[in-house]
Amino acid sequence: MSIYTVSFPDSKSLPLTVSEHQPLAEVLTVQNSPILFGCRTGICGTCLVEVSGNVPPPDEDERELLEVLAPDHPKARLACQLDLTGDVAMTPLQSA
Repeated sequence: MSIYTVSFPDSKSLPLTVSEHQPLAEVLTVQNSPILFGCRTGICGTCLVEVSGNVPPPDEDERELLEVLAPDHPKARLACQLDLTGDVAMTPLQSA
């Protein structure tokens, strides 16, 4: 299993290492990352982030919510829905 780095630009938080396909909501919460989580199922938008790095595209449900919460942010994603397959950098976004 691969290990990837999740970094938080513009934050004092140190980068974290995460195993491939590991649920980010669990890891980032335990490690006190700057990313907040609410429902953890992709419906509340609490974990809205801007992501840089190679991540799979959002599924249809996530894409629909992103169109409402962050219509002008093409790199916006819900951190709880990310399936990590590479190193990423993420910054919290405020929903519209």
